[in-house]
Amino acid sequence: MTLSTRSISRSSAERPKTTIAIWIATLVLAVVLVGTLLESALTTEFVFTNTPESQRGVDLIEELRGQPISTNEVVIVGSDMFTVDDPEFQAEVEAVWGEVAALGDEIIRSGSFTNFYRTDIPDTSGLVSADRRTTIMPFTTAGDFVDATDNVPLVLKIVEARNAASDFTVLLTGQATIGNAFEEVGQEDFLRGESIGVPVALIILLIVFGTVVAAFVPIVVAIISIIIAMGIAALVGQVFALSFFVQNIIFMVGLAVGVDYSLFIVDRYREERSKGYATQDAIERAGDTASRAVLFSGITVVLALFGMLLIPFNVFIGLGIGAIVVVVASVVAALTLLPAVISILGDKLERLKVPGISRAQKNDNEGSGSGFWDSASHMVMRQPLVSLIVGVGLLLAAAYPLLDLHLGFAGITTLSQDIQARQGFDILDGEFSDGATSPAQIVIAGDYDSTAVQAGIVAVTVAMASDPLGSYGQPSPAELNASRSIALINIPISGDTAEKPTQDAVNRLRDTYIPAAFAGSDAEIVVTGETAFNMDFFQAAKDGILVVFPFVLGMSFILLMLVFRSIIVPIKAILLNLLSVAATYGLLVLMFQKGVGADLGLFAEFDIIEAWIPLFLFTILFGLSMDYHVFLLSRIRERFDQTGDNTESVAFGVRATGRLITGAALIMVSVFWGFAAGDLIGLQQMGFGLGTAILIDATIVRMVLVPASMKLLGKWNWYLPSFLMWLPDLRVESGDSDMSASEGTIPAGD
Repeated sequence: MTLSTRSISRSSAERPKTTIAIWIATLVLAVVLVGTLLESALTTEFVFTNTPESQRGVDLIEELRGQPISTNEVVIVGSDMFTVDDPEFQAEVEAVWGEVAALGDEIIRSGSFTNFYRTDIPDTSGLVSADRRTTIMPFTTAGDFVDATDNVPLVLKIVEARNAASDFTVLLTGQATIGNAFEEVGQEDFLRGESIGVPVALIILLIVFGTVVAAFVPIVVAIISIIIAMGIAALVGQVFALSFFVQNIIFMVGLAVGVDYSLFIVDRYREERSKGYATQDAIERAGDTASRAVLFSGITVVLALFGMLLIPFNVFIGLGIGAIVVVVASVVAALTLLPAVISILGDKLERLKVPGISRAQKNDNEGSGSGFWDSASHMVMRQPLVSLIVGVGLLLAAAYPLLDLHLGFAGITTLSQDIQARQGFDILDGEFSDGATSPAQIVIAGDYDSTAVQAGIVAVTVAMASDPLGSYGQPSPAELNASRSIALINIPISGDTAEKPTQDAVNRLRDTYIPAAFAGSDAEIVVTGETAFNMDFFQAAKDGILVVFPFVLGMSFILLMLVFRSIIVPIKAILLNLLSVAATYGLLVLMFQKGVGADLGLFAEFDIIEAWIPLFLFTILFGLSMDYHVFLLSRIRERFDQTGDNTESVAFGVRATGRLITGAALIMVSVFWGFAAGDLIGLQQMGFGLGTAILIDATIVRMVLVPASMKLLGKWNWYLPSFLMWLPDLRVESGDSDMSASEGTIPAGD
């Protein structure tokens, strides 16, 4: 039994109504899944899938309390006219407290909600600002993080109503509140990116195809793939909660590759049709060439994306799952749905011609040996060494700022000051200690009453009080389990949990104060909390480089070697992609850390690059960059097998794919840069990085470095050592355009 892209295309085209009906049924099911399950599949919670120190601390705290850790939130009441000593102020606080407390123990953890007027704490100074015009009412949400995310909006609704109805400032902030704020802004960025990406993609497709019908087909196929991928993500999220960013990545990658794959197949069909082949024959021939390229390109992208699944963190795994699912959906749609649609439309693809553009496309004869792309490739190959030096030099220059790369986290201070969670944080940070809601947490597992542990607690308390930077607040009384074998001490640390001074304070606890204080104790001492959690994530991202980079590079090398029957092609592709990625990293540093983007009014200046960005960009970019490499080199190899002329084959490949790759690249760039126009720093950096890398790949790499290097290497481009000749032949190109449907197939299950 054999399976080939040609036979798949033929089968789908011969039964178009059945094929489309199956896709419509799948689409309807996906819409139902998205509508009913997607919301519950998403989370703003960050979770490790292994056990670093911060996760070990979380596990111990849950064992101590016998219930899941939830979130700490704070209701803030302030006034410009009154102080806490005035009856008007007390009346407002009591009114707010009463409404929130009335939500019950299912929303507010029993006994955790207090206010300045009701507390029995001897020292209430921590609940009132120095000018006595602001007070805070801290509470802990009931249930776990997911429950908090769902329930905090109920508290927020009360707070917003009181804020609008009175002369007092009433705000809510805290872990779940801030998480929801990030998700809300992310949703707005998603809609903004969507509103930019789809129209721009359609305009570019109109220019590339010259007809309205042909331009709409890739957009429709891509959107169907995206919706189905969202449905699958909704199902997966019932087992493994996915980061809310997964919607953004599914749409971005789905629109980019979905349009990309359909674009190449539709154009190859039109090319074969223009040669006089009947509709079904042209679909088969496109299936044997462009569809094969799409299949192996998709495999390459998926293998690169699998690198993200190797990072023990739910954000990376979720983004990896989302991207993999939408790429697979896009490939399957391109191989089955698209041939069925083309079969039904036939020559109707050429309807509604765009004046001027359609005539230009008719005059663009890829086989004529003329035109812009042919001239550009020959110009580069006339001076290949000079072209190579100039191209590499430009990328190295762009990569230079990478030497100043600083990784970190975008915290609440990166959100707009119009967002009430940010306003509340600023008040806490300025007038209280924000560490009260996100403290460092020292967890002691051992005999709490032992002399060594008690001496250690005293010593670490003295060390924190003597801290030269004054980073630590007053430690809380120890929270103990019944057997006094687990203890929790909260240490307020002022500042944004994502900022360096706060992280440095936690590092001093972990590396200096605690080891010295508990040197003679057998107890296990760990530091957890939001800041510690962020730091462990940062370390996981750095450690992941040692795993992900070799995996992605190794798998890409093996697949390209099998596809192109060469060890030179994958080595060269990997080196060029690494150059492209390095240049992208450098430009990210230049635009964000150095503030060039802020000077131009494009992006917000930020002193760090988000810690997850480099690994994420590497896996996505390596996959997407291989897209163009596979499409370009498949046409070059196809012509080389026919003619044996290296220079002419390179020129043919460049001119045959030039218009398509440029159009596809511009679509990807517009989609990615559309998301870069959002408000979240992480999305800005992600969108800018992806768009910039694609632009570099489609210009400097494809137009300069690939032709120049292939000209210099000549027939060595296709060198495969004799001892590797036993490897299976999975080449993309057919070599014989008239081959039968049974030739060049992939054995099923191999």
